[in-house]
Amino acid sequence: MLALNSPVPFVLGTLPFGSRVDRATSYAVLDRFREAGGRHLDTANNYVQWEEGATGDESEVLLAEWFSARPGARDEMVVATKIGARSDPARPGGFPADMEGLSRPAVRAAVEGSLRRLGMERVDFLYAHVMDPATPLEETVAALAELVAEGRVGALGCSNHDLETLSAAHQVAEELEVPGYSAVQQRFTYLQPAPRTDFGVQQVADAELLRYLADRPGCTAVGYSPLLSGAYSRRDRMPAAYSGAGSEARLYALDQVADEHGVSAGQVVLAWMLEREQRVVPVVGVSRVAQLDECLAAAALRLDAEQLARLDRAGLVLQP
Repeated sequence: MLALNSPVPFVLGTLPFGSRVDRATSYAVLDRFREAGGRHLDTANNYVQWEEGATGDESEVLLAEWFSARPGARDEMVVATKIGARSDPARPGGFPADMEGLSRPAVRAAVEGSLRRLGMERVDFLYAHVMDPATPLEETVAALAELVAEGRVGALGCSNHDLETLSAAHQVAEELEVPGYSAVQQRFTYLQPAPRTDFGVQQVADAELLRYLADRPGCTAVGYSPLLSGAYSRRDRMPAAYSGAGSEARLYALDQVADEHGVSAGQVVLAWMLEREQRVVPVVGVSRVAQLDECLAAAALRLDAEQLARLDRAGLVLQP
């Protein structure tokens, strides 16, 4: 169900649309993505609930409004949303203790809410957004499979699930003979975070996970935050977690390859993700059309074998 054969082989993340990015700009970005041949949109039922004045409805509602204003667009797009991480006022403790979770009642209520906000009877791709250790995996996997059987959901994935949980969920799905996760969405970029970096509920696609996926061709790796919020262009914004040992050598190699092609370092990152032996599909987040155009240009960038090897030799160890 991932739209990987379109002219734009990456996913457009819509996290800030309708909140940090205003309606007019959001529409302009979506229009440009569609015009270029982009076909996969990514949202969630809690974007951006953590910001003051937001409810978590904003991104899904904005997409529904854009589809309504653009006849034919819904039929062209693969729409993915995520459930499980929306705050539930009935659960005390604050984030992340108050997340709705992935119990059967929570899954069904969350999907009903997303479909209502999106104005759809069916969502193409549904991610379990975060792990829920309080709910047995059997319950979550079965509840998600029910939605596929009912035609409310097309395909399933998980995000921010560690390898142990992902592998166990695949095993449960096989035992129950129901659809399992066909994509896993984690943090991923060219630079590697320092060991034992705490990203909260977020999980990083590490070497072990990618080795597991290499032996499971039915499950695609999807990487969010590939451009580190523009830090490859503005090095003063580089998160401390990505400034550790080895980063300087990697950035030097990245800049070398970028200079050879006359492109930005961020464009090389996206091209590398798409052309590495085990592709990791980028989820690209932008707030302006110009930023999207830069990413679109990266889709046409071709790195040769020597450049790919040079980038890897510079210290990247996420080799399957």
